[in-house]
Amino acid sequence: MAKPVATATDSSSPGAPLVLDHKTVGARIRQARKTRGLTLAALSELSGIAVSTISKAERGDIALTYDKFAALAHALALEFDQLFGRTRDAATGPLAPSFTAAGDEVIYETPTYRYGMLANDLTGKRMVPMRGHIRARSMDEFPDYIRHAGEEFVYVLSGTLELRFENGRAYHLKTGDSLYFDSAVGHVYLSTGKRDAELLVCCIDAQAMHRDGVI
Repeated sequence: MAKPVATATDSSSPGAPLVLDHKTVGARIRQARKTRGLTLAALSELSGIAVSTISKAERGDIALTYDKFAALAHALALEFDQLFGRTRDAATGPLAPSFTAAGDEVIYETPTYRYGMLANDLTGKRMVPMRGHIRARSMDEFPDYIRHAGEEFVYVLSGTLELRFENGRAYHLKTGDSLYFDSAVGHVYLSTGKRDAELLVCCIDAQAMHRDGVI
C-alpha cells in the first residue's frame, strides 16, 4: 500500500499503523485557506464551522470529526483525502484497485472515535471507507450531533452499538448488524458493551458525486 505523504508519523513499533498528525493536517487546512485568499471568517461563513474551531484545528489543538472535515473540504473545493495530503490524479480510465492490508489503515484519533482510513492512497473515489473504533458511551461527550451531506453505511464488526439520531430515533446494533442512512440527519455512534465497538463505515462523498455529475 502506498503510504500517505507528510500527513502521518511512524509509530515506534515496526509494522504499526500510521497515525495522522493533527498539526500537519491543520497546517494543510491553513495552507489551502490562504491559497484561496480566504480569511478565517470567510471560511467559517462558507463551511458553517465556527472561527474558533477552524483556528484551533489549523493550530493542531483539536481533532476534527468527519462532518467538519467534509464541510471544510467542500468550502475549500477539495476532496476529503486532499486534507490528508493526497493529490488527486487526473482520471486516466477505470478506477485502479486499492489494497489495504489488515492493520495498515491510516489512523486519525478523536476523543470519541478512532478513524482507520481505508484506501487512503486512492484519490477521486466517491466513497470514504473507514474502520471505526467507538469509545464514546454518552451524548455528553459530543457538543452536537454529527451531520454531513451524503449517505452512510455502517456494519458492526464486533461489540454492540447504539446509533442515535437527532429526530429521536435510535437503533441498537450487535455484531453482524448493519444500517444505511441519510448522513445529513444528525447522528452519533455510542458503544453500549463492555468493549468498544469496531465498525466498518462507508460514507458517500456528496461533493465527489456532484463533481462527477452523478447527482
